[in-house]
Amino acid sequence: MVLHPADPLTVLAHGIGSQHDLPISPFYAFAGAFAALFVSFLALGLLWSSSRFRGDRAGRPLPAVLQRVADAPATRTALRGLGLAAALAVLLHLLLGPDDPARNPAPGAVYVLLWVGLVPASLLLGPVWRLLNPLRTLHRLSSRLVRRLPSRRRPAAARPLPLRLGQWPAAAGLFAFTWLELVAPDPASTTTLLIALAVYGTAHLALAARFGERWFAEADAFEAYSALFARLSPLGRRSDGRLALRNPFDGLDATPERPGLVASVCVLLGSTAYDGYSDSPSWINTIQTSPLGRTPTATLGLLGSIALVATLYCLCAAATRLACGPLPGPLTAFAHSLVPIALGYLTAHYFSLLVTEGPRTVIMALGTDNAPQPLPPLGPGGLATLQVLAVVTGHVLGVIAAHDRCVRLFPPAKAVAGQLPLLALMIIYTLGGIGLLLK
Repeated sequence: MVLHPADPLTVLAHGIGSQHDLPISPFYAFAGAFAALFVSFLALGLLWSSSRFRGDRAGRPLPAVLQRVADAPATRTALRGLGLAAALAVLLHLLLGPDDPARNPAPGAVYVLLWVGLVPASLLLGPVWRLLNPLRTLHRLSSRLVRRLPSRRRPAAARPLPLRLGQWPAAAGLFAFTWLELVAPDPASTTTLLIALAVYGTAHLALAARFGERWFAEADAFEAYSALFARLSPLGRRSDGRLALRNPFDGLDATPERPGLVASVCVLLGSTAYDGYSDSPSWINTIQTSPLGRTPTATLGLLGSIALVATLYCLCAAATRLACGPLPGPLTAFAHSLVPIALGYLTAHYFSLLVTEGPRTVIMALGTDNAPQPLPPLGPGGLATLQVLAVVTGHVLGVIAAHDRCVRLFPPAKAVAGQLPLLALMIIYTLGGIGLLLK
């Protein structure tokens, strides 16, 4: 991933720049990735015969004083106020600032600090967007105002969310955001961002008024996004409510198997894959010559990329079921193993964007004139190595998570056979991910 400092609009609108002719041998990259996955699979099959992850029952409790500070109303109020203040600052920059991402920090705040920065923040601190989410704060404030109204003027009580809804609204929201970032004609325009944020905020506040605050936990795209990667955080909550330090695999193992989970992860994987492919000469030529026009063609490309990722996963789930017999929730049983893969893809594609455009956005937001142009944090060789390692490591972690789930769900005689389709899926995803980096 190489940024183009001379064209910040392109960087922010597309998420990443292009990368070609990386100083790393494709043969060694593919061979190393295959060897890492295959050796991991063999080692796990020989040495890991019973499930070791305990989900949200695991973890060493933090000192009580730390829990009291973390859960104190003052702490939570301060974080909600911080999130609301940041949202208002972005809104003011969109309303009053120049329509130029080189001089307006709002596009960088949305596409870099929020979308990309939320990943490391959630990995370190847990589902932070749940406390920072300005829409939650606005809903709480409006609910307090409503409670002060005379009873005859109050709206009806909140309705329960349908169980079958699950994370499908969040998956749709994630797709809408990635469409805005990767497909929309002018995603860094202040007008485009204002319309998108206004539509998103109005829709969620209206639905939260109908279904209550739980709507955000289940349906807000950014809360689902943050919570998903927070599953890999060493800081989490046990089932008894205690804050604890834990093995990240325990948190990953506790990922709720809800409707829409697979769709959410496939949107993240497929959109990142499309982002990596969309700057290739062949795809650019396809868009330019398509009779449908740029936006419809790019939309079909994004949908096709997500559909390909989802189809491969569904075929893998079907093959596992054929090899090992029926199991409850065949599609969601191994969806948690895709989360480290999504993390690897996001790290490979967006690391350079975060460490270059992130500080520059903060400098602009503080009112500093002539913010310095972003510089790549690593040389081409170091960046290429980091990208390949991120993709391979994500898949190895996915293999570990899938193996532990297999030995829990299936008898020993079928556990290894049940992992073969998963191993094949991991290899395909890995080769595809590295191929996009080295295209």
